[in-house]
Amino acid sequence: MTTEEKLTHFLEASIERATRQSTQIIDDYKKALDKLFEEHKTDSQRKADLQLRLGRDILERDMNKELSREQIQIKRDMAKKQDSLKEQLFQEVQELLEKYMASPDYKKLLLKQIKAASSFAGTDAIIIYINPSDADKLPELEQSAKIPLTISQASFIGGIRAVIESKNILIDNSFETQLKEAKESFTFFNK
Repeated sequence: MTTEEKLTHFLEASIERATRQSTQIIDDYKKALDKLFEEHKTDSQRKADLQLRLGRDILERDMNKELSREQIQIKRDMAKKQDSLKEQLFQEVQELLEKYMASPDYKKLLLKQIKAASSFAGTDAIIIYINPSDADKLPELEQSAKIPLTISQASFIGGIRAVIESKNILIDNSFETQLKEAKESFTFFNK
C-alpha cells in the first residue's frame, strides 16, 4: 500500500468513524430532546390539569357561596311573608272574635266558663273576672250563674279569669291568652 492509499484509507476510516460518532451523538441528542420534550409535555399537562381543577374548585366555591346567599335571602323573604300572613290571619281571627262576642253564643260561653270555674273551686272562695267590655252582661251573668262577678280593671279581650286565692290558682280562659298561645304555637309548615 502506498502512502497515498494509506492516507485515503485513513481518511475514509476517519470520515466513517466521525460519521458514526456524529450520527450516534445526534441520535443521543435527539433521544435526550425527545425525553425532555415528553417530560415538558407531561409537566405542562399536569400543570394545565391542576390549573383547570383549581379553576373549577374556585368556580364551584363561588357558585356555592352565591347559592347559599340566595337561599338565605329566600328564607328571609319567606319568613317576612309568613310573618305578614300570620299577622293578617290573626287580625282576621280578632275580627271574628269581635263578631262572636256580639252573638248570644258568647254569653253562653261566658256562663259555661263561670260555672266550670265555680265548680272547680268547690267550697273555696273564688273571684271571677269578666272583661270590661262585657260590663253590660254582668247582671244577666250573675243572675244565671248565681255567683257574684267582678269587672276586671285590665282588658283581656273576652272570656273570664278567676282566682282561687287560698290555693294560689289562676284560671285564665281569656281570649287574650288563648290568642297569644295560638300565635306563639302557630306554624305554616310541620317540620
